[in-house]
Amino acid sequence: MPDAPSSLPARGVAGTSKDPAFAMVAGETSGDLLAGLLLDGCRARWPGLTAVGIGGPQMTGRGFSAWWPSEKLAVRGYVEVLRHYREIVGIRRQLRQRLLQLRPDVFIGVDAPDFNLDLEADLKAAGIRTVHFISPSVWAWRADRVEKIRRSVDHVLCIFPFEPALLAQHGIAATYVGHPLAGMIPMQPDKAAARQALGLAAGDRVLAVLPGSRRSEIQYLADRFFRAAALVQRAQPAIKIIVPAVPALRQQIEQAAREAGVGSQVQIVTGQSHTVLAACDVTLIASGTATLEAALFKRPMVIAYNMNWLSWQIMRRKKLQPWVGLPNILCRDFVVPELLQDAATPQALAAAVLQWIDAKISAPEKIAAVEQRFTQLHHELQRDTAQLATDAIQNILEG
Repeated sequence: MPDAPSSLPARGVAGTSKDPAFAMVAGETSGDLLAGLLLDGCRARWPGLTAVGIGGPQMTGRGFSAWWPSEKLAVRGYVEVLRHYREIVGIRRQLRQRLLQLRPDVFIGVDAPDFNLDLEADLKAAGIRTVHFISPSVWAWRADRVEKIRRSVDHVLCIFPFEPALLAQHGIAATYVGHPLAGMIPMQPDKAAARQALGLAAGDRVLAVLPGSRRSEIQYLADRFFRAAALVQRAQPAIKIIVPAVPALRQQIEQAAREAGVGSQVQIVTGQSHTVLAACDVTLIASGTATLEAALFKRPMVIAYNMNWLSWQIMRRKKLQPWVGLPNILCRDFVVPELLQDAATPQALAAAVLQWIDAKISAPEKIAAVEQRFTQLHHELQRDTAQLATDAIQNILEG
């Protein structure tokens, strides 16, 4: 971890530089991706921007100075968080001290609300402007967070169109900026090019397996996913199974595949999740941001999740609507199946995947309906996110 600089180039009302100094925190792979896209827009407006905090490779590749890697915060589930509680709290305490000393022009928390909201509250109380990118899902889980959001942030950048009005009811300023991924992913993905890049034939049937981007997800999901893949392959011997692995988790994923007996039957690639989603016919996928990416690629999917039993019991009581997967939440319907916790058996997962594979021949209208609904969703989420987000940040900087 590099030493913190003694100062950052100030902007503000009495600033000495035309370009601002940001602090940012992104807590996992999806947050790192979104923060990287946001940094692209910010650097286009402020070429001399400096940015420090917690981030991953997408952010550091854009000149971000990561004092800690984002994977330190990539923990999901109440019990899992408790196991890492002391380390995470220690990181937040050290980061708070550094930022109170450096006083950046604005702090941008990217998702990771359990970590960011408390930090934002302290920074805001000290007079540092705070922006939260991606509204906590108070419409899906934990409505009690609304008061904490109001206390913690000056402005929320929302990625879903219904969120600003909901937040305004509670006195929280917000702007709908669209979802950055909707501008990054093509409306009509090039399946042929993606397959060529992965060494697949145009006529192959392809299953993409995405068991998650956190170690805890691999722990609880990978074995189920790979055993399901084995059952799918038994029913469809010619099917190709591709697994995009986060670099830091590739070894753990390879081990899970071997233990499930499919180590030599699956093709594991480092990264390239978008190429894999563009190439596949169907995906078996962990609930999270990746499901929205799959929807933007217009791919049928089976959404699944499994976690520590106690974490599941706590989370299910805080659930406010019948859907868990983002594509279903946004479409307000079970457009694709969700198999959660005890329902996510290898047999059930395989059966759901095979239904999509069979539908390609027996019920192509079912595939077409999903593609049409996801295309509509793509249009709804596609905005000039960089322009809208930097406009909102500019307004915050100008007070």
